[in-house]
Amino acid sequence: MICKDCQSAIVDLLLDPAAPASREMQAHIESCAACAQEFKSMQATFALLDTWQAPEPSPYFDQKLAVRLREEQALAPAGWFEKLKARLLFNTGRQLRPALAGGLALILLVGGETVANLTGFHHSAPQTSAAVQDLQILDKNDQALQTMDQLLQDDAPADDSTAQPSS
Repeated sequence: MICKDCQSAIVDLLLDPAAPASREMQAHIESCAACAQEFKSMQATFALLDTWQAPEPSPYFDQKLAVRLREEQALAPAGWFEKLKARLLFNTGRQLRPALAGGLALILLVGGETVANLTGFHHSAPQTSAAVQDLQILDKNDQALQTMDQLLQDDAPADDSTAQPSS
């Protein structure tokens, strides 16, 4: 038998020495000095606990408790800040677990997105040629089209008033 298993089962041996597994443990305790020391230490602890007497409660305990309960019930109700403080101080936290889980999930999402942006996982539009980009700009920009129309009109020969009319 392994000492670790025997030491964890010493309490069972002390509480029920007639159990079938106790014979094997007794044999191991007789052959192992460390387990024998642990067994004697546990026997001494159990013997000390058997001699301990619980103190008797005060004869007026029930009356004092009833008076204190009535005093607490008669107090004005606490404000919302005191109630929140008491809930946070004396609560097990089970009501806050879903909110904490949601907050941590949000932090993980924001942190993951930040890391993805910093490490170069940029989502960019597909690259197009310069000619296609220029055509798209011209299609979208009416002012550029108007300017082009004006330039084309300026290239056409204009009537010059200084020229002599031909008859």
